[in-house]
Amino acid sequence: MRDHADRTPRLLPWTTPEGNPCFLLPSDGTGYVSRLADRLEAEQLGSAAVLIEDAERVLADRSWTPGELHLLTVELKNSLVTTHRVAESRGARLPVPAYEPYEDPDDDPEDYPEDAPDDGPRRP
Repeated sequence: MRDHADRTPRLLPWTTPEGNPCFLLPSDGTGYVSRLADRLEAEQLGSAAVLIEDAERVLADRSWTPGELHLLTVELKNSLVTTHRVAESRGARLPVPAYEPYEDPDDDPEDYPEDAPDDGPRRP
């Protein structure tokens, strides 16, 4: 199981000054840079959790200004980018399953045409 993880470079939770991704060559995960990346990822996920609570509070008050709503949107977008990066990094290091993924025999790809409009999320 570690063969796949050992060959896959780790996507780090920061970028170069030019915005390019940074990777760490495979290791046992106990080195300084690995531990630093682990700590930063934990902080980023913790910040996302706090931001979610802030968003719930602001939206529940229903007394926001356009500027507050804009700032919240920008912060939520930045947090989503960060958590997506953490998920990509962690997902890439997961071992490849030794079994075939489950496919629902009743799920026909023809039921979902590629040109079908996506109206986005729906309100309950």
